[in-house]
Amino acid sequence: MVDQVATDKPSVIHQPRVRLIIGAVLLLVIGAAAWVWMTANRESTDDAQVDARVTQISSRVGGTVTKVAVNDNQVVEAGAVLIELDPRDYQVAVDKARAELADAEATAVAAQNTIPITSTTAASQVTTARGGVAQAQSGVSASGKEVEAARARLTTAQAHVREVEANATRAARDVERLRGLLAKDEVSQQQFDTASAAADAQRAAVESARSQVAEAEAGIRVAESRLAQAHAGEQQAHAELQAAQTGPSQIAATRARASAATARVQQARATLAQAELNLQYTTVKAPARGIVSKKGINVGQVVQSGQPLLALVQIDDVWVTANFKETQLKDVRPGQRAVIEVDAYGGRTFKGKVDSIAGATGARFSLLPPENATGNFVKVVQRVPVKIVLDPGQDPDHLLRPGMSVTPTVHTK
Repeated sequence: MVDQVATDKPSVIHQPRVRLIIGAVLLLVIGAAAWVWMTANRESTDDAQVDARVTQISSRVGGTVTKVAVNDNQVVEAGAVLIELDPRDYQVAVDKARAELADAEATAVAAQNTIPITSTTAASQVTTARGGVAQAQSGVSASGKEVEAARARLTTAQAHVREVEANATRAARDVERLRGLLAKDEVSQQQFDTASAAADAQRAAVESARSQVAEAEAGIRVAESRLAQAHAGEQQAHAELQAAQTGPSQIAATRARASAATARVQQARATLAQAELNLQYTTVKAPARGIVSKKGINVGQVVQSGQPLLALVQIDDVWVTANFKETQLKDVRPGQRAVIEVDAYGGRTFKGKVDSIAGATGARFSLLPPENATGNFVKVVQRVPVKIVLDPGQDPDHLLRPGMSVTPTVHTK
């Protein structure tokens, strides 16, 4: 009896251990099954952070800072004044540009008004020059006729000289013949005196005729001189006509000057517009709503165009950049539901969805991309950035800040 009790005692002792082992195994199986069920059709990574648009604010013009209207970590609205620069130099440039524009506009108006004046003057000059040419040609014709008339008078006078010379010669011979007859008393003294008087009259007529010849010759010279003057006047009138006929060229040149003046007006307007823009740029405003960060500017500093002054973080639009392993992207697609767990808030979760998958791995965009075309290549699993956007209303208090670490989980099915 004692032996039977001793034999049954170990079996009673081992029964609770077996139950414990069996229970532990069941718990492990149940836990493994639950883990598999919970992680099935899900992809998660802890290599993720919150992102947002960070705008580097800089001035488009240089100058001295006269006012800094914001502080670090201050929330500003779109259009709020951030920094003001000394505007006096740019105001002077605006005033100068306005004066130059007024001068250019006055010059353009004067040039435009010159066009009709030049056209009228050119037409009048052509008409006057043509009238002068016609008058000069008429003068040449009249002078030519005058020369011909003078030459005709000379011919008549020369013929008259020959006639009176013949008469004078005959009268002189009659006197000589009567003189011999008078000595013989064959003619009376009265006849001789009459013949002598006639001879004297003929000699006077010869002198008069010769004077007429000289006068006719002088008249020819005068007429020829007038004809030469008329030819000279005609040439001058033709020259004036040719000069007047350059009126279209003068009009074209006047119009070209007017066009140049109009172009200078446009140039002056552009200069004024640029000067006004530069004056506006002396006031730096916020392009969007956000939080001021990295403010590195103070009153009195001289800044240059393009110099970074501060950063503006746009917290109204944040997203998550999750760097998934390339082996995790088999079933990841845009539009899939995602849950984001934020480390900073004790595991608080936010809902979102996959927006897009990057076009290349993160290593490809690094400063020194890997060079795999070598003999000692070692395969490394790459990570691809995936953009996850939050659902509307998930962060009304704007608790998320760019750079915060998160753990997103994408439900692939």
